[in-house]
Amino acid sequence: MRSERRVKTADGRRRRRHLRVRKKVQGTPERPRLVVFRSSKHIYAQVVDDSRGVTLVGASDRSDGIAVEGSGKVARSVALGKLIAARARERGITQVVFDRGGFQYHGRVKAVADGARTGGLEF
Repeated sequence: MRSERRVKTADGRRRRRHLRVRKKVQGTPERPRLVVFRSSKHIYAQVVDDSRGVTLVGASDRSDGIAVEGSGKVARSVALGKLIAARARERGITQVVFDRGGFQYHGRVKAVADGARTGGLEF
């Protein structure tokens, strides 16, 4: 991986924060990592087993089967959390570790976490 020491862009700073988070957050087969990525228009979530390097479940706010209650990006994020929790429970995953991806735990990122908790995931 290339050096990220003198990064001046906002995305570069987020990547450095994500690397700091990843030092502490590790997904295992028993407790995989729920990763959130937020762009300006959309939001994405994955459940990853880091020991094998495999994505077990993935979804975005544009995925089929997403049921949005209300309008706006936060409502789509809550629906994404519920969808990712339902797909994870189908695969037998009930506990995860939350990885905010270098983003602040606020707004849409927090909405995904709350939706996943509502959907039955523990973290």
